[in-house]
Amino acid sequence: MECLLVSEAGAHSPLPLPPGTARTLGRGPDTRVTDRHCSRRQGGRWARVLLENGWRDEGVEGLEGWGRERVQLVADYKSKSVRVKQLGTNPTSVNGQVLSPGSEAVWEEGATLHLVNGQYPYSFCFRPLEPAVHQPPSHSDRKRAREGAAEEPAVPSKQACMEESRQEEVVRGGVGKAPAWPQDTWIEDESLLVFTKAGVCARSKFAGFDIDGTIITTKSGKVFPTGVDDWRILFPEIPKRLKQLFQDGYKLVFFTNQRGISRGKLRPQDFQRKVEAVISKLGVPVQVYVSTGLGFYRKPLLGMLDHLRKQGNDGVEIDLDKCLYVGDAAGRPPDWAPGRKKKDFSCSDRLFALNAGIPFNTPEEFFLGWKPATFRLPEFDPRKLQTGLPQYEPPSAPLTVPGSELIVAVGFPGSGKSTFIRDFLVTEGYVYVNRDTLGSWQKCVSVCEAALGSGKRAVVDNTNLDLESRSRYTECARKAGVPCRCFLFTTTFEHSKHNIRFREMTYTGDGHAPVNEVVMNSSRKRYAEPTLSEGFSAILRINFLPRFRDAKLQEHYHLFSEG
Repeated sequence: MECLLVSEAGAHSPLPLPPGTARTLGRGPDTRVTDRHCSRRQGGRWARVLLENGWRDEGVEGLEGWGRERVQLVADYKSKSVRVKQLGTNPTSVNGQVLSPGSEAVWEEGATLHLVNGQYPYSFCFRPLEPAVHQPPSHSDRKRAREGAAEEPAVPSKQACMEESRQEEVVRGGVGKAPAWPQDTWIEDESLLVFTKAGVCARSKFAGFDIDGTIITTKSGKVFPTGVDDWRILFPEIPKRLKQLFQDGYKLVFFTNQRGISRGKLRPQDFQRKVEAVISKLGVPVQVYVSTGLGFYRKPLLGMLDHLRKQGNDGVEIDLDKCLYVGDAAGRPPDWAPGRKKKDFSCSDRLFALNAGIPFNTPEEFFLGWKPATFRLPEFDPRKLQTGLPQYEPPSAPLTVPGSELIVAVGFPGSGKSTFIRDFLVTEGYVYVNRDTLGSWQKCVSVCEAALGSGKRAVVDNTNLDLESRSRYTECARKAGVPCRCFLFTTTFEHSKHNIRFREMTYTGDGHAPVNEVVMNSSRKRYAEPTLSEGFSAILRINFLPRFRDAKLQEHYHLFSEG
């Protein structure tokens, strides 16, 4: 259910009154009232907010007088009424009852509130939430569009609002109209920016799009834009197709990765201005999600989609079976089409759709009707991770031994070495040897020598990918006269990269040094599979069996994390 404040004069879109939350009404952009008789309370705060959000109104002499709060409204959803408190000095009336400063009244449904001196009539209504239904533009709407005026969402009449409220008890779980967003708004949530264009409505299905390379491209012809204004609409067919989708009941949503913002290479204000200009050119209401860094918000992970479903759709549930997504990062190889020599820079858009379980198209397929192009998915598919494997192989071999020995771990960064060693060996009394902690391989060898010299067991938690690294420890064990076993972690290179990305997003403890792409690629070049001939008494193959603190983390782990 929702409560809407309706201007009976049709001056603006309905304003939501959340349950139990005070909302002030007076002169300002939400009501479009410019009457100087409205009180001047807190005008400075409103002016700052409006200026920061780029509000301009040529019919008002400056912004310094805007936001002068007049009355305070609090909706009571149980009694279906609104409590009205007079704040200013000029009289507000509720159904003919004039309020004095500081006094309150209960505003019943069906009555009328006049904001000041018997002017600016308002009503309110309660009604169930439902996806918006597109109405064909009226003659006046078309006239305004021809004259270049911005189209505003249709304002439902008081009678229509009341009728929906009366039908609520009859149609449980039924579908009602969600109000259009009243004005352009930017919000920030950690590494996420969200823009909602005036006129956006909550709907049960969305058509999602990437921006760069999908909706726009550069005017300069360069791969990366030379400035905030270096863009043009990619295909002439795009605006018309988007408008048709809007008319067909889709909410239009753009999802874009812009890590350059968190890296200081792109000013957020510049990108915001670019987004607003693009949507203005398209001429259709769009909601835009911008991931500014790494983490769950970054495609192909579903943080932006989760935000849309939980916080960005006015409580209207989204049916993913009816949604679609379009993007240019589709994993297409070189020469995927005549004249298209370059391969796609990534597969993140296609993987975003795969993670969400919604249909995917490239811009050429969706807007131009091209046949589907060939593509390549990443080598590691987290959805197909093998389960039911033994913790180690051969399973008949002992995991620990009672006497002194040295264990050398071998595996890529992110292959699960530290967790396994901590859980299965350190708990059994093995001395833990790690280069990240000690600082050099020479210190690691010294600690091993000391442990073995006193009859203890030790385990070396380093990558030890090449013969030279491992030989230091097999020689150490030989001199001490104790066996040296190899624990080979079988996690593949691509699987290890997936683990590192997941760890960076979720792990908050100590003990894991950051691992970049250069380090990972270097590790692959150095890798040589260990053999018994190096001096190992046995080689155990350790399988990666992830364990999770909660179901949500497990769900995220089985999503593609990088394209």
